[in-house]
Amino acid sequence: MGEHGSNRDERDVALSSIHIPYTTGSTTSVDGTTIGYRQVGGGPGVLILPAGTQASQHCMRLAAALANDFTVYVIDRRGRGLSGPHGDRYSMARECEDVDTLLAKTGAHFVFGHSSSALVALQAALTLPAVHKIAIYEPPLSTNGSISTAWIPRFDREIAEGKPAAAMITFLKADHLTHLPRWLLLPLLNWYLKKEKKTLLPDDVSLEALIPTQRFDGLLVKEMDGRLETFAHLNKDVLLLGGAKSPTFLRDILDSLTHTLPHARWIEYSEFDHSAPNQGRPGQAGPERIAQDLKTFFCQS
Repeated sequence: MGEHGSNRDERDVALSSIHIPYTTGSTTSVDGTTIGYRQVGGGPGVLILPAGTQASQHCMRLAAALANDFTVYVIDRRGRGLSGPHGDRYSMARECEDVDTLLAKTGAHFVFGHSSSALVALQAALTLPAVHKIAIYEPPLSTNGSISTAWIPRFDREIAEGKPAAAMITFLKADHLTHLPRWLLLPLLNWYLKKEKKTLLPDDVSLEALIPTQRFDGLLVKEMDGRLETFAHLNKDVLLLGGAKSPTFLRDILDSLTHTLPHARWIEYSEFDHSAPNQGRPGQAGPERIAQDLKTFFCQS
């Protein structure tokens, strides 16, 4: 897709019982990589950065809940969907260059990041003047190796062997995001990967295609290890969000950030876990509930 509005394609997207139109757009980052996005709504601009193994499609419920008050740009980060590849020199600097380019293109000043993309939002707020406020959901900010990235070699090997489900389980187990045994998870995930492909809509990316991107988010976690104290100099408003049902280490990180960031507020949702910004558990309106707090935060002067 090109940079100009005339090059955008409008599509109807089915999200459970919600049907919302969106447009697609793109811009070119510093290194020449195309960064694409879905756009909905009207008002002040908000960038939504999807978590690892996720693309713009997974954040559309949250975008829809914000669309009455904001113009929402749901980004396909590098290696996903409407965007180009990670590139040979992938790093946090590249991710921040992408955010900077998107802020200049859209005129947005607010950023929301989930999980590994919350690390991107934090670093972007620290280094980019165009970022005025950020809201982040459970960033995996490691301290002295507290979040292991030792899973990456096995993950890479399983991807090379054509075993994406096994690779995904390797990551999930290493990050304590599931307690189910591998022997049970493997057939379930392989079944889901096949089923999901039959449900994809235009511009959607399959989970099987997204799984290999998790290694790059792992590299971000490794690069950002030990940087907690650098955010003591972040003189911008930060909304910290998390779920009481998430792993304890993620809640501990939010507690550390609360005591480090000069201008931070922490909201914990008693009924939610790490997946809340996207779908949450069956029957739970995680995106809609989180959108209420994002609206309040971003609208405050």
